[in-house]
Amino acid sequence: MAFFKKYNGTTDVRLLRLERVIWILIYGGLLSTVLSGFARDAGAQGHVALLVCGLFAVAAGVALIVVRSRLREEDNAS
Repeated sequence: MAFFKKYNGTTDVRLLRLERVIWILIYGGLLSTVLSGFARDAGAQGHVALLVCGLFAVAAGVALIVVRSRLREEDNAS
């Protein structure tokens, strides 16, 4: 008996797209946040904008995780 329940994914195309967008936002936001630190050290202009956009993307990804947790496959079967 496994400790964690297996997640085989969803068969609904809309939910699958939403899950992909969530992880793209989170990982892309984290990457741009880290890159903004390197840009600041290099003296590049606009590192604050890169940081803000990255943090906004991470926040949007986390918010979409909450939205996704409330959706079911039956809700989108229209």
